[in-house]
Amino acid sequence: MIWENMLLAVHVLIAIGVIAFVLLQHGKGADMGAAFGSGSSGSLFGASGSANFLSRTTAILATLFFLTSLGLTYLVSLRTTPSEGVGQSVTQKLPVTPSKSADIPAPAPTAPSGSAVPATPGAPAVSGKDPNSKASEIPK
Repeated sequence: MIWENMLLAVHVLIAIGVIAFVLLQHGKGADMGAAFGSGSSGSLFGASGSANFLSRTTAILATLFFLTSLGLTYLVSLRTTPSEGVGQSVTQKLPVTPSKSADIPAPAPTAPSGSAVPATPGAPAVSGKDPNSKASEIPK
């Protein structure tokens, strides 16, 4: 548990570092301004040195970010008792109810198919069917 918390703290710090280094980098449009002398004079690492330093540092931090992500995933998977709702699928969260298949009655026998639909439209249904049934409204 303590390793998980320490790795999570390092993970968050690396994420903040990645964000900071990405925001510090110049876009592709900034190179045109540097070519005419507007950007290189005030640079700490020089015109091309800052791009290499920032891009390499960003790549290293991104790699560390992915490694800490995998480490956190591994540490969470080692838990033997998952937290409430964590690590369970939707079907595992459902309450278990006993099957009532023995209580379901068998289907009632149906009448022959010819007598289920009345011969004339509007006539009541035959063989014990519901008289409010819309079976007589089926187009032929």
